[in-house]
Amino acid sequence: MKNSSKKSSARILILFCVGLFLLGCSQSPKSPNVIIFFTDDQGYEDVGCFGSPLIKTPNLDQMAKDGVRFTDFYSASSVCSPARAALLTGCYPPRVDVPRVLWPNLEGGLPTEEITIADMLKQKGYATACIGKWHLGDQPQYLPTSQGFDQYFGIPFSNDMSVNPDSKVSADIIFNEGMTIDSLREKKWRGRRVPLMQQDEVIEYPVDQTYLTKRYTEQAVQFIKDKKDSPFFLYVAQSMPHVPLHASENFKGKSARGLYGDVIEELDWSMGQIQNTLKELGLEENTLVIFTSDNGPWNLKNGHGGSAFPLRGFKFQTYEGGMREPMIAQWKGKIPAGTVCSEIASTIDLLPTIAKLTGGTLPEKVIDGKDIWSLLSGEKEAKTPHDAFYFYKDTILEAVRSENWKLRIVEGKTELYDLKKDISETKNIASEKPEVVEKLRQKMIAYDIELKNNVH
Repeated sequence: MKNSSKKSSARILILFCVGLFLLGCSQSPKSPNVIIFFTDDQGYEDVGCFGSPLIKTPNLDQMAKDGVRFTDFYSASSVCSPARAALLTGCYPPRVDVPRVLWPNLEGGLPTEEITIADMLKQKGYATACIGKWHLGDQPQYLPTSQGFDQYFGIPFSNDMSVNPDSKVSADIIFNEGMTIDSLREKKWRGRRVPLMQQDEVIEYPVDQTYLTKRYTEQAVQFIKDKKDSPFFLYVAQSMPHVPLHASENFKGKSARGLYGDVIEELDWSMGQIQNTLKELGLEENTLVIFTSDNGPWNLKNGHGGSAFPLRGFKFQTYEGGMREPMIAQWKGKIPAGTVCSEIASTIDLLPTIAKLTGGTLPEKVIDGKDIWSLLSGEKEAKTPHDAFYFYKDTILEAVRSENWKLRIVEGKTELYDLKKDISETKNIASEKPEVVEKLRQKMIAYDIELKNNVH
């Protein structure tokens, strides 16, 4: 009887263990967290692993060693607001009616009917936060909390702008530099004095920009800690290195590249704090982290602008230096370490790629981005899903890139470059390749017609 009882107990134990195993197999894997770290006006060269000779970025360099570095990654605009609209919606800026920079206290913003990454992930049960620069409309209906984000902490536009005198103000607002509620309400331009907002209220005016990067970082780290047990989407949109440049006392005067270098090195520290938090919480294997910038650097002679070397051009331009950006992505165990991708990809590809990874539903309306997970994951012989990438300035289509060819037509001047041989766009070979020029020109015409016939 004792042997029979033991056998019976053993069978029950085996069945119990098998049941637990099958239950585990039937459960879907945990949804991945997503972090996008988006800087402002950072040059292509302004990261150690992208060639900076003076700026030290050990955390970003380590991120590249642990993940993938993209060499041919584009923002969809050479200026702030359109670039941000494109990243969040997966569309070229004119398609979502944000073709140019938005200013304080003016009508307009990213239409709320557009589906952002945050909107899409919120429908999947994600906690969502926007920390940093928004710049997609400063009126209540356009702020992050109306665009899919549960939390917002940051400045509503560029750090060289002013305050919207009609802003909603917190009862506990902190005033600096002698400002008062009356001076905030004055319809007077106070350049470089910007408000700090939490949710939809101004909580400090003007904010001390010396500590913006540090405060954004603290908020980001706290959000990760608070949401560690549920899937989250964190959009960290740093205000720097847009001018005016500011670095905290721990970084000011430390870089061999002057104040600009100080700012970049503090941004690198910020990324390091986020990465360390993921490690401490055991979230590395379930978090996709993406680093890039909104557009190229200012063309400034005082040392406050960045470097797009070896690319031609700067912010505001559709040459490579205005829109090709450093991009690094990391996801432990999913993205092969130390890889480099030279295929064409863009910020507009992030929404459809994140949709694939999270099971999110793509917008019903036409979008321009493509799923680039095969590139991120290092799939053998993976190619760009783009037949061509288009360079818009405001509502004008100025250039197109297809494979190694780039055609640019501005103010009657036609330029053709072979980017594989001439990354710096120094030799215009349009007269030597008329058939290539015509083929790309027709692509531009056809795409521009389609886009403008399908503006959301």
